[in-house]
Amino acid sequence: MASDQGFVTFLCDQLTQVPQITYRKMFGEYAIYCSGKTVAFVCGNRLYVKPTTSGREVIGHVVEGLPYPGAKPHFLIEERLDDRDWLSRVVEATARELPEPKPKKPGKTAKAAKQ
Repeated sequence: MASDQGFVTFLCDQLTQVPQITYRKMFGEYAIYCSGKTVAFVCGNRLYVKPTTSGREVIGHVVEGLPYPGAKPHFLIEERLDDRDWLSRVVEATARELPEPKPKKPGKTAKAAKQ
């Protein structure tokens, strides 16, 4: 079941305290980014946060789930989606611990322009 954009918009509205929150549609589902880092997925209208030690500490009792077939377990957030402060702390803690995104390789157009 594909996620509703309205649900993703709601989640991002809940995260207005966190700087540079964006989202992108991917295969009928969504990825949520913080400062360019993929911090969570929204699949089947459920929020899956990337697992980190810091995120686990903020969440406390962690429930894990698989956002899509073949994925590694992520933290499934269902109970406290209305708690802006708590959800923001989870995402910020997760983003701090994740590595910086790798630079994108130049596409064919950029390569052609260099020649």
